[in-house]
Amino acid sequence: MNRIWLFMIISSMCFLLWSNPASIVGEMVSASTGALKLSVELAAVYAVWLGILELVDASGLGEKLAKALHPIIKKLFKIDNPEIEKMIALNMSANMLGLGNAATPMGINAMKSLDDGSGIATPAMIMLIVINATSIQLLPSTVIGLRAATGSAAPADIIIPTILATAVTSFLGVILVKLFSKIWRRKAR
Repeated sequence: MNRIWLFMIISSMCFLLWSNPASIVGEMVSASTGALKLSVELAAVYAVWLGILELVDASGLGEKLAKALHPIIKKLFKIDNPEIEKMIALNMSANMLGLGNAATPMGINAMKSLDDGSGIATPAMIMLIVINATSIQLLPSTVIGLRAATGSAAPADIIIPTILATAVTSFLGVILVKLFSKIWRRKAR
């Protein structure tokens, strides 16, 4: 991947040197400034939501959320460990809020806890990966933040299409994991 990025940067600079050599430094500074500005604006969005997630965890709402999601988590993951259920519940709730980066640490911890040491992914681990990849997003806050930062007139217009698209992909992902788990179990016998 690094080679691809290096190739893209070098080829872009060569094209810019060939087409308009005077603008290369100006374009590099302009792009860097834009990237920094966007990063700071997104950092503010993440800071707010990460703070809210920390309050959820510290207030005990994480345990309540885990209890509310217990039937779903039990059915999907077939586990009986309250701590892992809590990590998965917080991971799922962060993903539902569109905070994939905030969900990552909880997902990694849950994945480590689900590992049985065999070196082979368990069905629960595969389910967690699929749910993280397809996660239903009730509030796509990162995308809304990006749209607001770039001057969109209506940054929240994507909420309903996002809910529909992520619900369909999550449903299909869960169905496929369950189907392939049954097929693999039959082949193992």
